[in-house]
Amino acid sequence: MSERPDENLIKAYLEGDTEALAILVDRHRRGVYGYIVNMVGHGADADDIFQSVWIKAIRNLERYQHSNFGGWLTRIARNAVLDQARRRKPDASLDAEFADGRTMGDALASAQADPQQEVSALELGVRIREAVASLGVEQREVFILRTQQKLAFKEIAIMQGVSINTALARMQYALAHLRPLLAQDYEQLGHSS
Repeated sequence: MSERPDENLIKAYLEGDTEALAILVDRHRRGVYGYIVNMVGHGADADDIFQSVWIKAIRNLERYQHSNFGGWLTRIARNAVLDQARRRKPDASLDAEFADGRTMGDALASAQADPQQEVSALELGVRIREAVASLGVEQREVFILRTQQKLAFKEIAIMQGVSINTALARMQYALAHLRPLLAQDYEQLGHSS
C-alpha cells in the first residue's frame, strides 16, 4: 500500500479522522523537531516550540493551501524560533549541557585528552553541532534548512525574505566558516579510512 499524501491526510483530519493527524505528526516529527533543536538546542525550549508549531498548524489547517506541508511546518517553526529569540537573550554557561549530557566545561577539558585516543562519533557530532552553532543566525538557518530539511534555495530565500543569491551567499559563508573549524576532523577521517 502506498503512502497517503499529506494533502489527503489533512483532508481526512479536517473531516474528523484523528489518526490522520497522528500520521502527519509522526511523518514530520523528525524534520521539524530537528530544525528546532538545531536552532535553539535541546531542552524545554525545543519541546515548547515543537508543541506550539503543531498547535498553530492545527488551527490553520483549514486555510492550508501550499504544496509542501513539511516546508509550511518549517516556516511556522522558523517564526516560532524567531519569536522566542526576540523574547529571550541567549545565555552561555560552562555548565550548559549538550545532548549527550556533557557540559561545555567537560568539552573544553576533553580538548586536552590524549591525542592518540580515537575520536568517537558522538564527540565528532558534538564538535559539528558546536561549529554549526557558532554560525550567525541567518547562515545557520540556511545551512540547517538546506542540509537537514533538504529545502531548495528558492524556498529558503522565500522563508527568509531574501533573494536566492543572498540565500546562496549565506550558505557559502556558512561553509567557509565551518571548513577551518572542522578541517582537522576531516583530515583525521580521511587518514582513518
